[in-house]
This record gives sequence, structure tokens and C-alpha cells, in this order.
Amino acid sequence: MLELAPFIIATILTAATPLLIAALGEHVVERAGVLNLGVEGMMITGAASGFAAAVLLDSSIAGLAAGAVAGMALAAFFALLVVYLATNQVATGLALTILGLGLAGLIGQNFVGQPRAPIPPIEIPLLKDIPLLGKAIFTGDPVFYLSLLLLAGTAYGLNRTRFGLLLRAVGENHASAHAIGLPVRRIRFLAILFGGLLAGLAGAYLSLIYTRFWSPGMSAGRGWIALALVVFAAGHVWRLVLGAYLFGAITVAQLHAQAGAIALPSQLLSALPYVMTIGALVVLSLSGRKGAGAAGSLGQPFVPER
Repeated sequence: MLELAPFIIATILTAATPLLIAALGEHVVERAGVLNLGVEGMMITGAASGFAAAVLLDSSIAGLAAGAVAGMALAAFFALLVVYLATNQVATGLALTILGLGLAGLIGQNFVGQPRAPIPPIEIPLLKDIPLLGKAIFTGDPVFYLSLLLLAGTAYGLNRTRFGLLLRAVGENHASAHAIGLPVRRIRFLAILFGGLLAGLAGAYLSLIYTRFWSPGMSAGRGWIALALVVFAAGHVWRLVLGAYLFGAITVAQLHAQAGAIALPSQLLSALPYVMTIGALVVLSLSGRKGAGAAGSLGQPFVPER
């Protein structure tokens, strides 16, 4: 069993990485006071666009960049609607998810089933030789290490920089922020672009690193899970990490359970990670902390006084 431990840990980290990246982006968006339900659409569009670009340019790194740009492009469209035209954020986000699913099917229709070679892993000297954990943690794909940098950068940026303070002020009370001269619309627009970029990158990770092929619907609801993780985090970045890796562990566990021929329907085992996520949200609600940590102006359209 100990021989399999590095492999299992590495698989959990790989399964959790796209969730963590997408959830970090949505966390920043919600801190700015915007509810983006289009994360799933941005992820699947990033997955299709990234894979298509990787095949056409014969570069998985270029594919990751293309996926991030595709997610940011959808986010710009979403931001134009909800920030400058003050449309309903819930309805617009749902529509964006439907749009993203359609776009992804169109972009990826000629690439279904085509395999991609793995991206060479990064090995950290000395640390990779640590027994048990070294090979699992310190020999990984570049995006895994990028996710750790994004985690640290997001936490620092939101809590220790002037722009992070302004962003959180806009999210807490956009009317007061506008009254003291803060550019509410511009800050929210930038936050949404950042969230879309990370959602697109997470989608490209799914098709280029996690599975290394493209198939319609491969995001499999991970965008919604990322949204649930932000609710579960209640404003704390460290909870995003806990939730993402917990979900990754459950995903890997159900795959191993299916491979072990457990006498349960495979559909039930596949649904287990999502059932556990719902359970966590129910527990959070019953504990009386529903909405704890949410920005004060979350989901409210901002229309400046004329």
C-alpha cells in the first residue's frame, strides 16, 4: 500500500488543481461583489479552445495560454453585460454557461478523441527524494506549481495590497465606494477578467493535463463545484484549498472503488463527490453560517448616479 501512496497523492493533487484554480478566480470575483454563475461555461470553453490550439500549434503550453484567453474573452462579455449594462447576474451567468457549452462543442468538434502527449513534469532537486511524499509533491506538472503561486498571490493581493483593499471595499458596499470616488465598474471588470482567465486555464488543464484528450461535457460540473467551494470557503482562501483537495480525494476514491469492483452501481460512485459537496453546503447552512463571509453587495447591480 505504501508503494501506491505517492501515486494516489499525485492523482489527488492533479484532480484538485483545476478546482482550486477556478475557485480562486471566482473567489476574487465575489470579493468584488459579482456573482458569476458562468464559471462552468468558461471552463468548458477553455478546455476546448486550449486543446484545439495545442493540436494546431503542436504546443500544450500554447494550448494552456489559449484556454486562459478564451475564458477571459467570455468573462469580458459577461462583465460588459453585468457591469456596464447592469443585467441580472444570475440569469446572465446561467446564459453564459449555456453559451460556453455550445461554443465548446463547436470549437472541439474536429478534435474529439485525439490524444495529447503529457507535458514534461518539473522535478525539484533534493526535495523529490523525500520518502513517500517527495515524488508525489515535488515532481509535478507546471500548472500544479502555478496553482500554488496563484494561491499565495491571491491571498496576499486581497489582504495585503491597496488594490485588494479597494476591491473588497467595492464588494462590501459599492454605493459607499462610489461616493468616495472609487472606480467601481473598472475594479469589477478587472476582477471578472481575472476570474475568467483562471476558469479558462482550469478548463485547459482538464483537457491537456488531467485527461489529455477532448470530449464534449468533460468539465462534468466542475465549474459548479468551484462555485460551491467559494460558498464553503466563506471568505477564507485556506478553506478553498481544503475543499478543493477534499473533493479531489473523494473523486480519486470513487475511481479506485469502481476499479475495485465494489458491489455498488458505478453511477452512484460517480455521484459521490457531488453528493459530498451538497452535504458540506447543507452542514454549513444548518450551522447558522449561511452567507458568512460573503461580500455585502454580492449579486447587486451597480448603477452610478447620473
